[in-house]
Amino acid sequence: MASVWSATAADKRKSRPALSGKTETDVLVVGGGMAGVLAAHKLTACGVKCLLVEAKELGSGITGNTTAKITAQHGLIYGGLIRRFGAEAARRYYEANMRAVAAFRTLASAFPCDFEEKTAYVFSTDGRRALELEAEAYRTLGLPARITSPRIPIRTKGALGMAGQAQFHPLKLLFALSERLEVFENTFVSGIEGHTAFTENGRIRAKHIILATHFPMVNIPGMYFMKLYQHRSYVLALEGAPPLDGMYLEEREDGYSFRTYGDLLLVGGGDHKTGKKGGGYSELRSLVKRAFPGASERFHWAAQDCMTLDFVPYVGLHRSGTDYLYTACGFNKWGMTGSMVAAEILCDLIVTGKSELQELYSPQRPMPPGQLFANIGAAAAGLASPGGPRCSHMGCKLHWNSAERTWDCSCHGSRFREDGGIVDNPAKKGIHL
Repeated sequence: MASVWSATAADKRKSRPALSGKTETDVLVVGGGMAGVLAAHKLTACGVKCLLVEAKELGSGITGNTTAKITAQHGLIYGGLIRRFGAEAARRYYEANMRAVAAFRTLASAFPCDFEEKTAYVFSTDGRRALELEAEAYRTLGLPARITSPRIPIRTKGALGMAGQAQFHPLKLLFALSERLEVFENTFVSGIEGHTAFTENGRIRAKHIILATHFPMVNIPGMYFMKLYQHRSYVLALEGAPPLDGMYLEEREDGYSFRTYGDLLLVGGGDHKTGKKGGGYSELRSLVKRAFPGASERFHWAAQDCMTLDFVPYVGLHRSGTDYLYTACGFNKWGMTGSMVAAEILCDLIVTGKSELQELYSPQRPMPPGQLFANIGAAAAGLASPGGPRCSHMGCKLHWNSAERTWDCSCHGSRFREDGGIVDNPAKKGIHL
């Protein structure tokens, strides 16, 4: 089923032609989601000639299926960032994401997109200890920190708030920004050799190439298949539910999420690693019966998120030895502020050659060895599993997802329709069933 964003912005989208023939540009952006469009928008504003290509339609991927929260509160992240990178790096991360919130606010004043300022809350149903530790991290960074009782219809142990955050309609903004860009849809980039990208009916030569394709389409050089994994999450849009005064997220990785859109309440959750079993829609519908008994379901949809091993996105030069190929991926379920931060970093790197965030976000930074070995081990198990259809990416066994009627790969997150066609990358071609 289409998301509420797709259903309510169909009249805003403008069809774009497919690219054919040969062309040249300063910067080629591959991927027409929020990260690609914001990068192209920012570079164009700096006077850089950009061309953007999208394999399907603008916003048809994760951007069209997000919950569209704009916030620097990414769960209980700041204590871990301080331990892993130090307080100064954690502060830079917070400040970059707050700049992203402010940048969306500025764009929304020029491009109406149902932007609403809200307080973001992360809540716990298990205990207060994790919230208290995160509150201490807030204080270390000089942020207000107060644990309150959230006004949501499930039993909690408290919530930690962050004021001055926001929510919006992502496709209304995406379509408005793309009006000013050179965009080609239904243009699948099958390969990149040096400064040239090849499509089915043409090729593009560029001084710089940005891969904003969710999971990098070039992922074996750069070892992204080792340092990314993917999660699925589910959303119900409800009519007749009581309004909430903020945006809420449970601190567990598979916890619940709440935000409003007009008269609708968006309830998210049921998360699981792609290719594994999880709560899905059935878990959310069970919650709705308990917590929102008078509500009815109007929309439902699912999203897939790329996760990094240290909870900071990979943004910058794609790999060592290339000074023209860039990536933006691994937004860890926070793709709206993550996309804006990525646009800032990529624009700075391309226009000035440096960014104050390049070390923190570098795709070449050292990975936590424990998480790296666990990710490699999970992929090796999928590769070694006997029988069943195999993924066209690296040959891992696929698992049938009965709720969504797709074949899903637990190694790297590729997904395929019943007829074998691609739903989600990193796979580039379909499978034979």
